[in-house]
Amino acid sequence: MRQHSVVTPSRAARPGVVPAARGRLRSLTIALLTIVLLLVGVGVLMVQSASQVVAISAGQHPLGGVLRQGGYAAIGIALMLAISRVPTAALRRYSWLLLAAGFLLQVLVYTPLGYEAGGNRNWLRLGPISMQPAEFMKFVLLVWVSAVLTTKRRLLGDWRHVAIPILPVVAASMLINILGGDLGTLLVLAALVFGCLYFSHVRLRILAGIAAVAALGIGAMTLMKPNRVVRIMHFFEVDCLRDAEHAYAGCWQTLNGFWALAHGGMFGAGVGGSTAKWHWLPEAENDFVFAILGEELGFIGAATVIVLFVALAAVLLALSTCTDSAFARSVLGGLVVWISTQMIVNISVVLGFVPVLGVPLPFISAGGTSLLSLLLAVGVALACVREAGAPVDATRGR
Repeated sequence: MRQHSVVTPSRAARPGVVPAARGRLRSLTIALLTIVLLLVGVGVLMVQSASQVVAISAGQHPLGGVLRQGGYAAIGIALMLAISRVPTAALRRYSWLLLAAGFLLQVLVYTPLGYEAGGNRNWLRLGPISMQPAEFMKFVLLVWVSAVLTTKRRLLGDWRHVAIPILPVVAASMLINILGGDLGTLLVLAALVFGCLYFSHVRLRILAGIAAVAALGIGAMTLMKPNRVVRIMHFFEVDCLRDAEHAYAGCWQTLNGFWALAHGGMFGAGVGGSTAKWHWLPEAENDFVFAILGEELGFIGAATVIVLFVALAAVLLALSTCTDSAFARSVLGGLVVWISTQMIVNISVVLGFVPVLGVPLPFISAGGTSLLSLLLAVGVALACVREAGAPVDATRGR
């Protein structure tokens, strides 16, 4: 009697992080991973260079920057790859639990576990770990808002279904941020949510109304913190390049950022060759890391980094056209707006176009919470891409 063997699907046939089938989706996914890893690599290099002098003068390890930022990068990349394997249905199902965890961390900032740094009370210390819950909340809202919009995708023509429960929840998160003095995160959160709404095809008249309400709310919340009002008024009233009287006060950081970029010239002073990081430029590895990057890598290096961000936005937008999933479109669109807004605000601050807001440069500025949140968000984007390419890969496997 002839025996028939049963052929089971091989493990290789399972969809991976990168779609197996050759085509546009595979090329875009490879481009996404390449750009993200390049930006993370540049970030580790620049954080080490910008923080080395301060670390040595404080008696710390001279390689503390690369060890710290490199460690966060390694953990973030591992989490990115892990979450890329999670079904988006599970992400949507547990998005409310994720939201509860995000709010809990934000509220803990105002307990003895929280502390103030740089004039903002937005830090949380849990044992040996310090984190910024506001940065983690960006990732939380990206997933939660996208999940809500997906559930209500057939009802988004009614403004009430768009506003409830998204606007009250987002407003509560923003209020917690502004009480701590964090205006920069407030603007990025508003842009992120607006991006999710726009790419979910919410009607323009509804978006216009939401934008008007958001602008009024941000203005009112800003007036709640006198130090923010003073900083904004100083920006509009003082010309840092011509008013020598304020050179050692409100203009110190801005002026040293200008001089760092000017010293870099076209080709830069070389990695490690910055003079601004020698205690001249405050927050050199954080909010003003782009100034150090421009000084050491020059105009060519700074322009290349900007081109990478533009390419990343283009790749994410192209990926959003490769899926029919409402959740994927919202996540990819919100991620584009999140990264682009944060990049534009950070570089605009360094160039003196807007007041100093304390917004990190995505993937590059020092900070574990910011980097981990971004890489987690990229992991969710990869999960959406994996499911978009799964039917093609399954067919090929069979």
